[in-house]
Amino acid sequence: MLKTWGKELIINAHRCNLRLIACPKNIELFSGTLVKKIDMVAYGKPLIQYFGYGNKAGYTLVQLIETSNITGHYSDDTGDAYLNIFSCKDFDEAVARAVVIDYFKPELLDSKVIYRQAGVKME
Repeated sequence: MLKTWGKELIINAHRCNLRLIACPKNIELFSGTLVKKIDMVAYGKPLIQYFGYGNKAGYTLVQLIETSNITGHYSDDTGDAYLNIFSCKDFDEAVARAVVIDYFKPELLDSKVIYRQAGVKME
């Protein structure tokens, strides 16, 4: 990992299995598995809340980890999922993407890593 404050993995998962992204139990299992697979430590239980309206309605996940957080929003209308993993401890992005694919079965997944450091211009 570069000398930075932390790393953020941004994942866009397109056309996931609607049954899987609309199931709070599946989202909770995903969160627990992801935390373990990327070698993090959960700080409390995940918050999983349904809200929004129109094509923005769906579950949102917030899981604090000892080194920062994992968040996600799942759209019932589009089947898309938008996830962020931010940590000052390094983690394997490929493992994180594999867990997303395993739990939500997207037709297409793209991701980007951003290394975070205050005082350095982002490109």
